[in-house]
Amino acid sequence: MVRIHTTVTDIGALDGLASQDTWVHYLDPRAKIAATAMFLATVVSFPKYEIAEMMPLFLYPAALSAVGQVPAKLLFRYLLLASPFAVLVGVFNPLLDREVVVHWGSWAVTGGWLSFFSILIRFALTVSAALVLLACTGYVSVCAALDRFGAPRLLTMQFLMLYRFIFILSDEASRMVRAHGLRSEGGRKPTLGVWGSLAGHLLLRAYDRGLRVHRAMLARGFDGTLHPPHGFQWRWADSFFLAGCGLFLVLVRFGHVAEWIGTWVLRVSG
Repeated sequence: MVRIHTTVTDIGALDGLASQDTWVHYLDPRAKIAATAMFLATVVSFPKYEIAEMMPLFLYPAALSAVGQVPAKLLFRYLLLASPFAVLVGVFNPLLDREVVVHWGSWAVTGGWLSFFSILIRFALTVSAALVLLACTGYVSVCAALDRFGAPRLLTMQFLMLYRFIFILSDEASRMVRAHGLRSEGGRKPTLGVWGSLAGHLLLRAYDRGLRVHRAMLARGFDGTLHPPHGFQWRWADSFFLAGCGLFLVLVRFGHVAEWIGTWVLRVSG
């Protein structure tokens, strides 16, 4: 549970990056969500065997993370944490799709391997874009922007409360493990039977603390409305940002940017 608490703390650090002072952070959250939605739609629109044409899309999360001062090490750690799910999705593709699609020198590359690597690239693109969105906007602002877009308020509130409850659960778990270590002889780790008892008590303690937090929110005037830290104000910068992102995505999707870059590199190196 200590490792889980450390991971959850890292998630909170990602949300804490939203308080930085860069021009990306001051963009309207609706503009950033719309740009991210267009980016995700562009990624999934590529054919399943496409790899090279998607590579220029990495410029989008790379540029935003650089301007928004989001540490690349933090993004890479989150990608590694979620990568097993992407690997499990496509790990059997090479076994199911054995038709040779392209020859790379003396190697015959099947469609299964191409689709497998395509899944990994799509995973890296979509997850990094979502992480950069959270780091440059904040979870509360994202939920509030979704509410402004017309998403069901009950759904957005559930997202927000679930996010907050993760930290409550992690905090209670760390307290219980610390208390067990102080009371056990030699600070021994809990046995399997003790873990079962701790899990039951953890849910009860987290539920009770969640009720106290809810009562405190009601006492402070909470009425179910999300209030982002900086509010919503659409400016010309938001329009230019959204238009620039749209132009870049259209160029990558239909302009064969990867082919241009490859031709230019071969010309320079030759």
